[in-house]
Formats: sequence, C-alpha cells, structure tokens
Amino acid sequence: MTFSLAIVGRPNVGKSTLFNRLVGKRLALVDDQPGVTRDLREGEAKLGDLRFTVIDTAGLEDANDDSLQGRMRRLTERAVDMADVCLFMIDARTGVTPTDELFADILRKRADHVILVANKAEGSAADAGVLEAYALGLGEPLRFSAEHGEGIPDLYGTLQPLADSYAERAAQEAPETDVTLPDDEDVDGETVPDGPPQPTEERPLQIAVVGRPNAGKSTLVNKILGHDRLLTGPEAGITRDAISVRAEWGGVPMRIFDTAGMRKKAKVQDKVEKLSVSDGLRAVKFAEVVVVLLDAAIPFEQQDLRIADLAEREGRAVVVAVNKWDIEDSKQEKLRDLKEAFDRLLPQLRGAPLVTISARTGRGLDRLQDAVMKAWDVWNRRVSTGQLNRWLEGMVASHPPPAPQGRRIKLRYMTQAKTRPPGFVVMCSHPDKMPDSYTRYLVNGLREAFDMPGTPIRLWMRGQGERNPYKGRREKNAGALKKHLKKKGG
Repeated sequence: MTFSLAIVGRPNVGKSTLFNRLVGKRLALVDDQPGVTRDLREGEAKLGDLRFTVIDTAGLEDANDDSLQGRMRRLTERAVDMADVCLFMIDARTGVTPTDELFADILRKRADHVILVANKAEGSAADAGVLEAYALGLGEPLRFSAEHGEGIPDLYGTLQPLADSYAERAAQEAPETDVTLPDDEDVDGETVPDGPPQPTEERPLQIAVVGRPNAGKSTLVNKILGHDRLLTGPEAGITRDAISVRAEWGGVPMRIFDTAGMRKKAKVQDKVEKLSVSDGLRAVKFAEVVVVLLDAAIPFEQQDLRIADLAEREGRAVVVAVNKWDIEDSKQEKLRDLKEAFDRLLPQLRGAPLVTISARTGRGLDRLQDAVMKAWDVWNRRVSTGQLNRWLEGMVASHPPPAPQGRRIKLRYMTQAKTRPPGFVVMCSHPDKMPDSYTRYLVNGLREAFDMPGTPIRLWMRGQGERNPYKGRREKNAGALKKHLKKKGG
C-alpha cells in the first residue's frame, strides 16, 4: 500500500458508509443512530488504480475525560497521528457545527494532509452546508454522497497526486479485509503429509476471541499486541464490530478477531447489538481456533455453553480461557471445580485445553499461546488409512456393532476424508441403522488412540454398494431368448 487514509468526523456523518464503499464490502456496521463505530477498523481500499489502507474511526466528540466518549476520541486522535492523509467529513445537510470547527483546528495542527468532504450533499438542500464548509479553512470541500457513490471521481483526483508522492516509500502491507474458510483436502491412499502448513505472513493463523460482555476480550487482545489498540473500559458491551488485528504471538503470525460480547438471544433487542452479534458469529466461521473467554467469577453460564457449542458445531478448534484469575482467592479449589464442570457440561469438547489467565496483568498468556498452537495442530492432524483400519479392527473386536433385526452391521474399512476439523468415513452395511451410541464410541476411541483431545471430530457412516454380477441376468437371458425365437419364427 502506498499510503493510509483515516476517515474522521462527528458521529453519524457517514464515515462507515464511505469505508464500506472504498473496501468494496460491508465490513463496518452501519445504522442511522449515531455512535455505532467505536474501535478503529482498517481495510484495503481500492479506488481506480489506487490501493491504500483506509481507517474507519469513531465519531469525534468534545470530551477529554475518561468517559467512553473521551476514550473513543483519544483512539481517533491516535489514528489521525498514524495516518498519512485525513479525510474530514461533515454533514452538508446539517451544516458546519461548533464541534466541526473545533476538530478542524485539531486537524490543521496534527495532520499533514486533510481532505474536506461535505457528505450527504445530494440535492439542493445541502447547498448551504457545502458553502459553509469553506469557512473551516481546509480548502475546497468535495461535494459527496457516500451512500450513492457521488463524488468518487473527485476523491480520486484529489488522492492521485498524494499517492504519487508516497509511491517511493516502502510499501506497507495493509490488513486483509477478506478471509476464506480453510480448504479441506482429500487423503490420497496411504500418503500422509509430514505436518500441516505452518502459518505465514500471507496466511496467518486465524483466531477469534468470543465470550459474554465484559469478560475481558479486548483487554486480552491488547495485552497480546502489547499496546492499547482496542477500546476497553468497565462498561459492558463496548466492542461492536468484529475487529481484525495482525500480531506476532510467540513468533507465529496471527490474525486475531476481537468480537462483541454475546448475550442471550432473548435479551438482544437493540438493532446494533443484533448486528454486532452477527458480525461476531461471522468471525467464528472464519477462524481456525476459537478462544472462549470466561469470567472466573461466573464461569460456565448457559450463554458460555452456547458459545462453546457454536464453535464446536462450526468445526473450529476450541480453547477455553478463564479470565480474571488474579483476583480469585481459592485458586486450587476453583480450578478443580472448573475442570469437573467443563467435562460434565461440554462432553463434546472433552479434553479441550482449559487455561487460567489474567488479561489485565498478562499472567498465563504464554500457556494460552501454547494451548492455541496445540489445538491448531490437532485440528490439522491426519492419520494414515492403514493405522485407521488396524485401530478399527481392535475396536470392533472389543465391542462389535449391533445387530438390528438379527443382521449384524459390518464395518468394512475406514479412511480420513478431511482435516480442519478431522473427518473420517467408515464404509459399512446398513449405515442408516447404526445407532448414535456406537458412533460416539468410535469418536471417543479416535480421540484417545490418536491424541486428538478437544477438537471436533466428524464421523460419517456410508454404505458400500456391492454390485451383484448375477442381478438381472435371468431377465436379460429371457429377453434375448424371446427375441431369438421371434426372429427365427418370422
């Protein structure tokens, strides 16, 4: 990328709408109510032949204290200092407000290049606001409509010379805005790779941090990054967008998704919260490892169980982290109770890593990173067909499959069809009559025999169509004889 562009302005002037238009995807949450965006969201923008990093920011408000609005303002000011170009957006229909004048003064002092945009300028009702914008002293305003795409050619013409001036600077790789689900590859006979492809800068390991509101998700991600990249505070539900950040954690390239807190569905009434939860669910689907963050004071509530079960159903590797462990008094007793409750309430994730941490102090983060890497390795594990069939013979010998209606189900052979998560196919007779209890018996045996604790395992029973070479021969011979006699008689 040649340069970075930060979009700043008051709440509800259309910053996120323009961000989505520049990246070509509906990444940022957009709603009519002000103050939807709170964190910094970065993306790779495309405008004609220009490629640059665009930063969506929280609405600038006149607050300098430690309130939520004050912390949001400081985060936005940091984006102004970090960006090469600032796009200052005002609402042309509202006109220039005292707050706009205040932040225009700040931008003149802190930003190298400022582009003034009068948004919502479609129609004659915005003419007065566009004229007022000249008084801000930031040059000629661009008449713009982020919702309808009007003014895009003018923005391109303004950015083109700036892009040329930054062209000689070493290109900085922009955060990726699109992620794809991992590909599953078929097993070819007995060939088993030496190991899964290791995470790289081009394809980092993808982690989603999920949990209930105020569990400490943003604090945990900030501690991993080593700086306050995400907005945090005592208020529950601060994070709204699923924010993707790049990090080197333990020397491993990673992309970490900080998600909004997920409450019970019955309690989610606000439209923005519904959008936030939907964005978090999307991050779970795109992740490879899901860290389910619990609060040590109230672990394994019903919503925690639903979140963990969601990650398992999506086929993601799961690590359970218990936060705020530094303020827990009876650590040994509490840890014993946690492990017992985990095995009892989440049997489908039996053996998954359970790590106690403190996101505030950073204690336990090294063990969390080890658990993430182990879960990812198990999630990518392959087992040769030969090993599987030798194991299957032993399992059948120890506990034969049932015999519904007096006809025993025969398990003929087994192979691994996919990884991420591990998926196995057993060819058998009467697969429709195989009880779930026997399938669970095989899945639990796979976990124990091939060291695959915690990870979701998929097991499919398929019938092997054994073709009878004599089937239909009698009818075929009778037809041929009839045809021969008719021809002879004719």
